[in-house]
Amino acid sequence: MPADEPILEHPAPEAPAGKLILLRHGETEWSRTGRHTGLTDIPLTARGEDLARRAGALVADYDFSLVLTSPLVRAQRTAELAGLHAEIDPLLVEWDYGGYEGRTTKDIRAELGYGWSTFTHGVIPGRTPGETVEEVAARASRVLTRVLPAMSQGDVALVAHGHFLRILTAVYLRLAPRFGAQISLDAGSVSVLGFAREQPAILSWNYGPELPSAPAES
Repeated sequence: MPADEPILEHPAPEAPAGKLILLRHGETEWSRTGRHTGLTDIPLTARGEDLARRAGALVADYDFSLVLTSPLVRAQRTAELAGLHAEIDPLLVEWDYGGYEGRTTKDIRAELGYGWSTFTHGVIPGRTPGETVEEVAARASRVLTRVLPAMSQGDVALVAHGHFLRILTAVYLRLAPRFGAQISLDAGSVSVLGFAREQPAILSWNYGPELPSAPAES
């Protein structure tokens, strides 16, 4: 644990009563076109801003004890438009895609000649080193060590990114991080995690103003 990371005074309860609300940021130009958007800091589209406002209406009745956002502008702006007063947590940044940053799955597969995916085959170094799925899961686990005790005081919201939140959900459910590949998450969507009979559970997933017609591309 880094020296500047606080040590929790109280361990997480086994099944806190609060809910964990996951809000994926609204649409960006890169998410709209399926480009992998890791640490590149790009703004929301006009539609993305509208999705953020509509997500805010979905979470208005929750009693938040803690709201955290990724430091990237697309997440911070989503939190603002959703009416959430969020604290920045650097651990909530998106997967570092390294050399695949800004590229689409279709383009990468055409170059490699096989059915590449981030979850199965990982990324390569580029302008940034890139991360393995296990490294992203380790970040998610550190977030949850802070979130779970706060859930005993009320609901918690995380405003972050598609791949990161899918991996965090897998960790929350006590499953392998690659389970995240099996749960799609759309821009501007709201998902709810909690506990059912003391077991971590998905209570609502990928909820938004529109039913998805296809899996999210990024």
